[in-house]
Amino acid sequence: MPNIPTILKGLRIPVIGSPMFIISNPKLVIAQCKAGIVGSMPALNARPASLLDEWLAEITEELAAYNARNPERPAAPFAINQIVHKSNDRLEHDVELCKKYKVPIIITSLGAREEVNSEIHSYGGIVLHDVINNKFAHKAIDKGADGLIAVAAGAGGHAGTKSPFALVQEIRDWFDGPLALAGSIATGGAILAAQAMGADFAYIGSPFIATHEANAVDEYKQAIVESTSDDIVYSNLFTGVHGNYLASSILAAGLDPDNLPESDPSKMNFADGSAKPKAWKEIWGSGQGIGVIQEITGAGKFVDKLYKEYVAAKERLSLVRCETQKSVEA
Repeated sequence: MPNIPTILKGLRIPVIGSPMFIISNPKLVIAQCKAGIVGSMPALNARPASLLDEWLAEITEELAAYNARNPERPAAPFAINQIVHKSNDRLEHDVELCKKYKVPIIITSLGAREEVNSEIHSYGGIVLHDVINNKFAHKAIDKGADGLIAVAAGAGGHAGTKSPFALVQEIRDWFDGPLALAGSIATGGAILAAQAMGADFAYIGSPFIATHEANAVDEYKQAIVESTSDDIVYSNLFTGVHGNYLASSILAAGLDPDNLPESDPSKMNFADGSAKPKAWKEIWGSGQGIGVIQEITGAGKFVDKLYKEYVAAKERLSLVRCETQKSVEA
């Protein structure tokens, strides 16, 4: 049985809302947490840097007030994503604010930093690190991360290329701590499937773009509703790191999504938000799982839908198990 930290126990369904650059904001995080899943956002979404203090105060105060009103069904914890790449010159400032507000969960990306993990552990927080292969998974745990997020093929943002089956089973061969899986998960059945293959949590981002709370223009939200996996392009042109993007936004920018040049990974830069903002403002990120998103709705309503599908999937599996047992006994 995997070792799950107390803070991650008791979720309504085993889901972590992934932090999305520009898209995730306090409004979305609060809605996700109230709906019973971990809500998250990147620290770098708060611009200027001083805004992060206000946002963390808003989230912690609103969730505390909600919990006081609903002791029988408190909100899920929230997480802040820290880009620990060397070009992020805000990292020290943002980590200090997370310490100030005792942010329960920190999600680290683009590098593993032992000193960052120690800072979070100093106040009792936990660190989940996202990885795209088993080699990076080992490095993250060796440097003190508490858990892992396996970013498999089909995930939105900076996705990997590994099959979720390959990635999860390789990690589970040696790691028994908390493990989330990212990559085209957009239904309750997919959440259960992630657990069946060995993950503890589903890591879901792109479907939340098509919610009222998300900080996305209406055209972006509608594109999520209208697009399928056939409309996703995998490229490193826009940030220096390979990621998945909506073809319609690439076309709108005057580029040919079928003939994009390669970029130099060394040009990746997160200092002062200069990591090619057009990659997120004009070139829209998205995972491959959006083909089942049929409407723009509230984040809470979407979580309700996931919950119903998750329960139904468990019931289907139970029926299959019963039928199999009957067949064996016969």
